[in-house]
Amino acid sequence: MLEKVLIANRGEIALRILRACRELGIRTVAAHSTADRDLKHVRLADETVCIGPPNSADSYLNIPAIVSAAEVTASEGVHPGYGFLSENADFAERVEHSGFTFIGPKADTIRTMGDKVAAINTMKAAGIPCVPGSGGPLGDDDDHNLQLAQDIGYPVIIKAAAGGGGRGMRVVHKEADLLGAISVTRNEARSAFGNSMVYMEKYLQHPRHIEIQVLADNYGNAIHLGERDCSMQRRHQKVIEESPAPAITAAQRQQIGERCALACREIGYRGAGTFEFLYEDGAFYFIEMNTRIQVEHPVTEMVTGVDLVCEQLRIASGNRLSYAQEDIVVRGHAIECRINAEDPERFVPSPGQITQYHTPGGPGVRVDSHIYTGYKVPPYYDSMIGKIITHGDTRESALARMRTALAEVVIGGIKTNVPLHQDLLLDTNFQSGGTNIHYLEKRLADR
Repeated sequence: MLEKVLIANRGEIALRILRACRELGIRTVAAHSTADRDLKHVRLADETVCIGPPNSADSYLNIPAIVSAAEVTASEGVHPGYGFLSENADFAERVEHSGFTFIGPKADTIRTMGDKVAAINTMKAAGIPCVPGSGGPLGDDDDHNLQLAQDIGYPVIIKAAAGGGGRGMRVVHKEADLLGAISVTRNEARSAFGNSMVYMEKYLQHPRHIEIQVLADNYGNAIHLGERDCSMQRRHQKVIEESPAPAITAAQRQQIGERCALACREIGYRGAGTFEFLYEDGAFYFIEMNTRIQVEHPVTEMVTGVDLVCEQLRIASGNRLSYAQEDIVVRGHAIECRINAEDPERFVPSPGQITQYHTPGGPGVRVDSHIYTGYKVPPYYDSMIGKIITHGDTRESALARMRTALAEVVIGGIKTNVPLHQDLLLDTNFQSGGTNIHYLEKRLADR
């Protein structure tokens, strides 16, 4: 087992990693910005090291600073969490070349999966169903691009090959708008990702977002841990997640899950990962693979009993998977609500000092959060301040427990999106299950 791990992240995921390390007897180093000296995991870590000022570019995205922090603290491994550098192949490569263990996939795997075009082609070769599309990057031949769209059928969506986080995509409903959309998306992609490559896909009109959690070790073993439904989204950002997905049958779960596990073996995947699909009319269409732990991983942990972060650490330490596929049994239902420091009506961030904090409790309730009374939410980072997860024998039980939990939570001094979650949990369409990825946007627009 690794003896010391540097946590190259912040917030609730950094605290989650610290707790997993403690469970496995691994010493921890908290790498933090000057704005995050008072984070809970920084206070609890065995060692701390400041890696720069509040600006992410100078701290959490500063590769030389993080590698230097690992060197001066004699860390053995680096855990990137999610976001920031977690899917940066150059970072993973630099960590490994500097003599440390990167707690995640190999750099080449991250690089391939980070290029959406390369990822789609890799998945096609592995037998994973993909959305009909251009099959590669779009060139400068306008006539060819127009013909491609006509063959695929409108509406289509133009996506940045290096995109992510809901950025670098544009829906086109008619031919007259296609060439302009390609040009604008290229410019956005160049500005946001440093890569102007774009591709085209069929735009599914009423899909759900279904993702498959996988684990793979260094010895060719790979398993899937069922699916999550993450369809409740705003501006391509997930708001509520659950597992298992409503109306997905055991046979469908087994079939798509086995394909994902097989793909992991074929590409030599290592660690935790997630295959993301659009699901419409009973069919799965691959859109991307996230080569890291996901924000919504707790719902999978609640229904399978598998600690995904501990498994990441064990795999990175050179151990084989702790589980075989037959050990994975989905029990009950779990739901997660992301709690953000933001105005629930206008969605603008609400940084500031937390004057009062009370967490919900009771059977089947879990809270993953780094905040506490007196903590100042900084204005420099993502607004998510925690997650409430509930588990029950049935979806109805998990929903009931979530409603109770949301009624109990108290976060004073700042605004949060708790009222939005309370509203959504009373929505009859959400209660029945199976809402598509456009549902929340439309609901908010109507409101």
